[in-house]
Amino acid sequence: MKPGIKKYTEKAEFYTEEKCFVNELSNTSDDEDVSIAKIRVLPGVTTNWHRLKDTTERYVILAGSGIVEISDLPGQAVCQGDVVVIPPMFRQRITNIGKTDLIFLAVCTPRFTADLYEDLEERNF
Repeated sequence: MKPGIKKYTEKAEFYTEEKCFVNELSNTSDDEDVSIAKIRVLPGVTTNWHRLKDTTERYVILAGSGIVEISDLPGQAVCQGDVVVIPPMFRQRITNIGKTDLIFLAVCTPRFTADLYEDLEERNF
């Protein structure tokens, strides 16, 4: 890994089938230890149930409010400043319950790659 600054580019944001917008702030093969993505969920939207293999994910809530669901735990309200920790293989989703965008950082260790993602929306739990 080399020292440096990765400049933020708003135009890099893209929409996913998970029902949220993603901007990969830092996710490169020269830094395998961590990835950081800015996630944006529109008001009233619930993301798909999903889980990550071999990766711990943390949501750092930057703006808005939501309900996060992890595994079979009851939904928990989250707002600015809260940090949600999701161990590997725990199913998860988040709902924006506010009137403005819910924005959070998704910090994954080790870094997120698409092959670690498993969409669970079609499964019955």
